[in-house]
Amino acid sequence: THHPYGTPDTPHVTVRGEAHLEVDPEIAHITITLTARGTDRRTTLDGLTHRNTTTLDLIKSYGDAIEKLETGTLTINPELTRHGRAERIRAYHGRIQLTATINDFTTLGDLVTRLADHDLTRVDGPWWALRPTSPHHAAARRQAVREALQRAREYAEALDTRLGALLELSDTGTHHAPLGRAAFAESLPYAAAARGADTADVAPINLEPVRQTIDAQVEASFTLIPPTLG
Repeated sequence: THHPYGTPDTPHVTVRGEAHLEVDPEIAHITITLTARGTDRRTTLDGLTHRNTTTLDLIKSYGDAIEKLETGTLTINPELTRHGRAERIRAYHGRIQLTATINDFTTLGDLVTRLADHDLTRVDGPWWALRPTSPHHAAARRQAVREALQRAREYAEALDTRLGALLELSDTGTHHAPLGRAAFAESLPYAAAARGADTADVAPINLEPVRQTIDAQVEASFTLIPPTLG
């Protein structure tokens, strides 16, 4: 019969194991926001389409360094102004958002620099991260289990006995704590100074990856060989 709290004949010990790893990021995410403005809807849409095509071609030119490229929201909004008692459309504003995932950090600074050099373009990021399938997550869990086992053995040793059997092992959570971020927009002094120069002459921005922290916790219950107390 299983007794969740143990008995004098089969005492239990329940311990917690923790792991804290600090590792290099595997990928970086950036968000690119493109804008356009025109006096009519068609002109605004054409300008936004051209800017989007140019930006996509630039990002895709980096080949396998781009792990993922996605298009988010696209909006065309009229700007209204009052004229007497009536409202009239003064202009149209267009906006499209792209998200890119980069796995080659040696080219990241160059890509961000070239994107920031484009007119009406905002770049946010990078956000450094690990892949969900990263082996670092498994390594943290294994380390947490080893610590729980070591802790249980230390309690058993303090009672001058040893562990019997594993009763339960619970994963209480693995947490990945990023994230580093920088932001680049066309209004930044760097981008403003770079605009108008040949892209090849613009020095890439130096971006230092932010180390990622992984925390793992487990709880483990063991039986003990009944110790002799007294």
